[in-house]
Amino acid sequence: MKALRRPLLLATGWFCVGLGAIGIVLPLVPTTPFLLVALWAFSRSSPELAAKIRNHPIAGTYVRDWEDDGVIPLGAKILAITMMTAMLGFLHFGSGLPGWAVFTAGAVMIVAGVYILSRPSRRSG
Repeated sequence: MKALRRPLLLATGWFCVGLGAIGIVLPLVPTTPFLLVALWAFSRSSPELAAKIRNHPIAGTYVRDWEDDGVIPLGAKILAITMMTAMLGFLHFGSGLPGWAVFTAGAVMIVAGVYILSRPSRRSG
C-alpha cells in the first residue's frame, strides 16, 4: 500500500488542479477549494508542485491566505452566501423535494454559511 501512496497523491493533486482549471472558466465550479486539495496532496507527494501552487501569480495569493491565516476574501464570502441562498430558494420553490430534504440542505447551508462568515476577510497585520 505504501508503494501506491505517492502515485495516488499525485493523481489526486493533478485531478484537483484540473477541476480547479475548469472552475476558472465555469462560474459555478469553485477553483480555490480544489487547489487547496491539490496543495495538500502535492505537499505529501511532490513539494515542488506544492510550491508551484503556493507561488502561482494569481491563485497563489488565495491559497496562501487560506493556508496561512484562514482568510476568505469578502467577495468570495458574498458569492458563497448568495449562491447558497439562491440554491435553497430553488430547492424550496422549484425542486419538488420533500420538506425534510429541503430542511436538511438548508441546515447544512446555514452551518457552512456561519463558518464562511466567521473566517477573516483579509490578513491581519
